[in-house]
Order: sequence, then structure tokens, then C-alpha cells
Amino acid sequence: LCVRANPVRAPTATMAARASAAAVFPFRPMALNQRSHRKLSSTSSSAFCSRKRRTLDARYLHRHLFLLRPGRRDLRVSSEGKGRTRGEPEPGGPDTQTLLDADGDAAGDDGRGSSVGDAAGGMDLGWLPAFPHALTASMANFLFGYHIGVMNGPIESIARELRFEGDTFLEGLVVSIFIAGAFIGSIGSGSLVDNLGCRRTLQIDTIPLIIGALLSAHADSTDEMLWGRFLVGLGIGVNTVLVPLYISEVSPTRYRGSLGTLCQIGTCLGIITSLCLGILSENDPHWWRVMLYIASIPGLILIFGMQFAVESPRWLYKVGRLDEAKRVICTIWGQSEVDSSIEEIQSVIKSNGTDSGTGWLELLVEPHNKVAFIGGSLFVLQQFAGINGVLYFSSLTFQDVGISSGALASLFVGITNFAGALFALYLMDKQGRQRLLIGSYLGMAFSMFLVVYAISFSVDEQTRHNLSILGTLTYIFTFALGAGPVTGLIIPELSSARIRAKVLGFSFSVHWVCNFLVGLFFLELVERFGVGPVYGTFGGVSLLSAVFAMYFIIETKGRSLEEIEMSLDPSLRTEDK
Repeated sequence: LCVRANPVRAPTATMAARASAAAVFPFRPMALNQRSHRKLSSTSSSAFCSRKRRTLDARYLHRHLFLLRPGRRDLRVSSEGKGRTRGEPEPGGPDTQTLLDADGDAAGDDGRGSSVGDAAGGMDLGWLPAFPHALTASMANFLFGYHIGVMNGPIESIARELRFEGDTFLEGLVVSIFIAGAFIGSIGSGSLVDNLGCRRTLQIDTIPLIIGALLSAHADSTDEMLWGRFLVGLGIGVNTVLVPLYISEVSPTRYRGSLGTLCQIGTCLGIITSLCLGILSENDPHWWRVMLYIASIPGLILIFGMQFAVESPRWLYKVGRLDEAKRVICTIWGQSEVDSSIEEIQSVIKSNGTDSGTGWLELLVEPHNKVAFIGGSLFVLQQFAGINGVLYFSSLTFQDVGISSGALASLFVGITNFAGALFALYLMDKQGRQRLLIGSYLGMAFSMFLVVYAISFSVDEQTRHNLSILGTLTYIFTFALGAGPVTGLIIPELSSARIRAKVLGFSFSVHWVCNFLVGLFFLELVERFGVGPVYGTFGGVSLLSAVFAMYFIIETKGRSLEEIEMSLDPSLRTEDK
């Protein structure tokens, strides 16, 4: 069934929806007068909504609709390269190039999904058609979070039952071997997605997750446990690439950021669930087997649920399944968006080529190398800002204030992480990716310096404990507000459709390498230099990350993936003319 998005009000519905954002971004005068707007509005309505579309240059109309939208502050550059004032119309409309606003203020909105709210009596429900599909995919992130936390409590019981108690190397290997599997999975994910699509790949990839969980739960030897954890890591590596890619390609433009935050929320809920179950392992030495058996249930739900989810319309068009792509767009974005969306996708894919066999060497070619550099750098900075080290050390911080249960302390941390992700869900499409990323890293830096002050200077013991707890929880909250969700979301938004999966695969492989290095050397660095210098380094890296986001990250809020790609690739803008 098609979800009709009030098709008879194409430009005016967009403007009405944008007016609701006035509390965040002030209204600015329209570039064209009202008479021109009314004339163009009636023309565009008939053009977009008639059964037999009239012969109208949609690209020409698309450019002029940009000038009609209030609240835009794009820098418009003439063909001679001379800058003009923001919001000032430039003569020769068809030759105007609309570039991404690098400062990220008041990014545009193509209105996809916004008019559904008008039909619902003012309630904004434009996100609703795509929500079940994004929610189903985010079940993979729930599994990711669950497997992160499942070994946190019962590792001692596992070591005792499998007869490697006291062997710190094997204990560490059981916990971290899934990182090796995740690295391999993330590298191989790009080719799988290009050939099979996100929907089918998610279903196939869940099989090693289920087998790995069952093998670990039934393990009678260390080798069986290691193989089970490796298979789980293999599935996790593919899933962490697939889910943000899938959600970014099926979400309406206006809600892509909020729906993309479901990745972080799913991870947080998975961690919290495993930590809650882990509390029971303190009294039952065999409870860890039940916890690992439970891990197979979300996998079965994911396989079944993705059978009813839609495939990415961009991938469908890319492999020549045009009718299916139109049906998917009709279902999740609305009938009024079918023609314009297909036209955008067609323009980009024709320029890129439909060959799905892109090679890894294309990451070295402009403009893909710039996006690959940004993606890899974001994950390097995220990991070396110390999130895994802080999470590891948080249980010791809570012990200082009398919370002796490690599982209970980790549960406090998980709830704080979840609260930050909920705030990110609300703010992602209001404040934009760049602002959240900068604010997040500045908050993380402040938190680390607060902990350093508490443990390095002469303050009374109670104040030291309070400041340490406050700094730790603030760090985790601000991480979940931006550095966590934005990093995985911004990379597919900046990537070309031709090589999006491989850019994400490369970026996440960097993530897993850095994750492993931090886990390997964190305790040794703390023993050699102390907590203060290590946390101070984390704060310094967080400041560096904020500067990096300020200069290298452009705002993508409110832009379709095709708009972003055409704005970043000069060759596509030239061909569009």
C-alpha cells in the first residue's frame, strides 16, 4: 500500500513543515517574491502530481525550489566563481550551483516525509512509514551491544568451568577475539552489499551470529568458546557496516539523522540488557550459558523481520529493478516523491555507472579518497578519545564510592549512555551533525579534564569521588550525544553511491583496529603513567577531534544523499548542467 504524502501541495507543504523549525533556525526572507512563488507553486503541483507527467525540466524546477525555501543560508556561486550574499538570487537560474553550507547552519530540507504530518492534523508523522524498517535493522545493533556486555560479568565463571581460570591471556582472548572476526567482517561487507543488497545481506549475516551464540553457549572447551566468539565477531563486523548504510538509504531526508540514531540506541539497549542479565550470574555459576542462548533470539527475530523490510531503493535502481525501486519509494517516502527521487538517483548513478564491481583501489581516487580519509580519521579519533578505556575503568571509579558490584556499576554507565542517545535522537535533525559532533567532543574533553583535576590535585576524598563520578558520567553522556551516533551516520552521507559500502567497510575496519589497540595497551599505560596522564591524553584527543569536526565535516542535515553527492563532486554538477 502506498502512503500518500499529500501530493497536491508539493512546495507549500515543504514550507509549512520548515516553519516549525523556526525556534531553532530563524526565518529568513524568501529569495523570490510571493507572486513568483504562487505561480511556481501551481506549476510544480501539476508537474509532480499528474498521472502523465508534463514535459517539464525537473532539474530546472528543482533548483528554483531551493530558492523558495525559507531558512536556507547556502552560498550561491556564479559560473565565474564570484561569491554572492546569502539568500540573494543569482541571475541565470539554471546555471546556479547550490553548494553545501560548510558552516552547517540552517541546512536545507527537501521535505520528504514532512507532508504526512499535515494529513494527520498537524502531527508530524513523516518518519512513520520508514520507522519499522529502520527499527528492524537496528536489531542488529542490539545484538552488537548484547555481545559487548555479555562477557562483562560471567567471564570468571566461564574461565572456571572451561578450566582456564587464572590464565589472563586466555581470559582476554575470549573477550576480545570477536574483534578479529569483526575486522574481517567489516572488510568483506562492501562486496556483499554491492552484490546482494542490504536486506538479503543482513539476513545471511545473522546466521554466523546465531551459530556463534549457540556454539559459545554449548561450549565444553576453550576452543569451542573461541570459535563461537569469532563467528559472533564476523557477524558483528558486517552488521556494523550494514545498518547505518541501510538506514541512511531508506530514511526520508528530513528524518535520516533521527532514524540513524537508532543504531546507537539499539547498541545501548543491547548493553543494558546483557548487564541486567549479568547480575544474576553472580549467584549462578552456570547462568552464562543461558545468557548466550538468549543471544540467538534477537538473531532469529532479525532474519524473520528483514523478510518484510524493504530493500534500499538506490540499490534496486542500481541493479536495474526500477519498478521495485518506485514501489519502495512510494511506500516509505510517499507517492509524490517517486518521480523526483528516481530522477535524482538516476542522475547520480548514470554519472557513476551501474557497475557494482567497484574495487578497493577506488578509495585512492578523488573524491572517494577524501571521504575515506574523513571516515577513517573519525574512528581513529573516536577510539583514541578513550571511550573503551573509560568504560573499562568506570567500574573501579564506582567502587571508590561504595558500589562494589561491577555489573551494577556498568548498568549505571549503560543507562547514561542510553539517555545520551535519546537526546541525540531528538537533536540530530534539529541541530545538525557537525554541531553535535563538535559539542560532543568538547563535552568529553571537559569531562576528562574534570576527572584529571579530581585525582591529580589536593581535594578532600569525598569531593574527589564526586568529581570522578560526575566526570565519568558526563563523558559517557556527551559521547552518546554525538561522537557515538554521528560518526557512523555521517560517513554514508558523505560517500558516493558507487562506493558507499566500501568506504563504510574501510572506516569500520579502522575502528576495530583502534578498538583492539586501546584495549591492548590501556591498562599497561595506566600502570606506567597513572590514570591522570592517560585521561589527560584522552581529553587532548577530544579537543583535537572537535577541531577536526570544525574544519573537515560539512553539514548534511536536510539534504538528500544525491544532493550531497552532487554538491561534493564537481563533475556531477557539470554533467547536471
